[in-house]
Amino acid sequence: MLNLDNFYRARYELGKVIRQTEVVHAPMVNPECEVYLKLECLQRTGSFKIRGACYKISQLSKEEKSHGVIACSAGNHAQGVALGATSHGIKSLICLPAGAPISKVEATKGYGADVCLVPGVYDDAYSKAIQLRDEKGYTFVHPFDDENVIAGQGTIGLELLDQVADMDAVVVPVGGGGLISGVAFALKSLNPKIKVYGVQAAGAASMVKSLKDKKREKLDAVSTVADGICVKEPGELTYDICSKYVDDIVTVSEDEICAAILQLLEKEKVVAEGAGATSVAAVMFNKIPVKGKKVVCVVSGGNIDVTILSRVIRRGLAKSGRIAIINVELDDKPGKLVEVASVIARAGANITSVYHDRNNYSEQVNSCILRVICETRNQEHVETIEDALRKEGFKLV
Repeated sequence: MLNLDNFYRARYELGKVIRQTEVVHAPMVNPECEVYLKLECLQRTGSFKIRGACYKISQLSKEEKSHGVIACSAGNHAQGVALGATSHGIKSLICLPAGAPISKVEATKGYGADVCLVPGVYDDAYSKAIQLRDEKGYTFVHPFDDENVIAGQGTIGLELLDQVADMDAVVVPVGGGGLISGVAFALKSLNPKIKVYGVQAAGAASMVKSLKDKKREKLDAVSTVADGICVKEPGELTYDICSKYVDDIVTVSEDEICAAILQLLEKEKVVAEGAGATSVAAVMFNKIPVKGKKVVCVVSGGNIDVTILSRVIRRGLAKSGRIAIINVELDDKPGKLVEVASVIARAGANITSVYHDRNNYSEQVNSCILRVICETRNQEHVETIEDALRKEGFKLV
């Protein structure tokens, strides 16, 4: 059973290792409520995972430490275990999904761990880690379904009570459920009035399905840009805690996650990975009832794969109405392209790309499809451009 005293012990122990991360006001996330960001993306290793991993390792017996530790992770827990083990002079082996971002793999090695890449997703890495634990005698450090790991993550809740007076709600990303279990238990134990909401990617909503069905469910497949919360099945302990202490868990789409990453990057000057941005996405797109409330979004990590950042930004721009893709059916005659460009220019948009297709996609034999990609201000601006084109007699398809 969880014990609040263990959370305070974790806070004391971790004071030697972690940063007490800042909470910053972020009024542009959603003007209908008072939003603050708990910036765990600025934590050592770039993620909250260092809290649970380091506290768990600190509580191991001498015999457990002598065998070395093994863990499985999508990347952030791996770095926390690697740093925690190295700081205690313990050997560590981390099983990571083969598709984990290269930056996370290299960072894990940089903290002193050996790495085993496993084909598949987190759950496949977990199976391999358990197999190696049984074969080699390693001590296993679970990424979420462990009382000491949960207590370590729950120190975020204790910090928030000191940092944000009179908060109404806290919004937390959810994968296996370790972070939200710790935060919810700490907050609800000390102030039951505070609402705790979880957020999952729609493509990996295992906890949402489990709570709906009132039993732990394992998804057949998971897929999301939020690799840090890409988990097929929640833990036994975390499912039980979420059932008791969490007010609701919602989902956000890939486009909403990308828009949140862009919002944080452009407006708040914060680099967040997909998992870390899900809490912000839920508040941005009003997935939870926080209108008029003081709400804290836990930005759980910032270890985004820079190789996909440009694609994420592009998706975020499209979701926010900052990029418009407009398809126009035209008579295939000289001067028509200029007419379309002139309408768009008068509406104040900047054309970045034009694609002219004479294939059989248009209804009329002597017509063509013109695809125009342009930079716009917002969704209302896109609608203004489309209306202007229609008024000039152009057919949008």
